[in-house]
Amino acid sequence: MSDIDPSVVGALIAARGNAYAPYSRHPVGAMVESESGARYFGANVEVAHYKGLCAEASAIAAMVSAGERRLRHVYVIGPGEHLCTPCGDCRQRIREFADAATRIHVVDAEGRLLKRYTMEELLPDAFGPENLKLTP
Repeated sequence: MSDIDPSVVGALIAARGNAYAPYSRHPVGAMVESESGARYFGANVEVAHYKGLCAEASAIAAMVSAGERRLRHVYVIGPGEHLCTPCGDCRQRIREFADAATRIHVVDAEGRLLKRYTMEELLPDAFGPENLKLTP
C-alpha cells in the first residue's frame, strides 16, 4: 500500500494527541478531506456517561459546520498497530456525506497505512439518503 503524506500523518498524530479519552485510554484522531480539498480534524471526546463523540464524527461535524457536504477522504489513526476502523455509527455518518469516490484510510499509531476502503467495502448495502426519497 502507498504511503500517507507526511503532513497528513503529522496532523493526524496531533489530532489524536488532543483526544480526551480518560475512560477507555484509547485516543483516536481523524481527518476528513472535503470535495473542495479542505481538511478538517477531530479527536474522540469521552464523557462519564460513555456516550462520547468519536474522532470521525468530530471531524465530519467540523466539515459540515464549515458549510461543506461531500467527503473525498477519511483518515483514522488509533493508538496502536492494529486497525482502528470507524465504529458502526461513524460508518453511517461517513456514508451520509460519501459517494463512490470516497476513500477511507486506516493508519497505525505511526501513520503507516494499514488498509484502505471504499464506502461499499466499509458499509455494504448501506441505507442512505436516497432510501428516504419519496416516489410520486
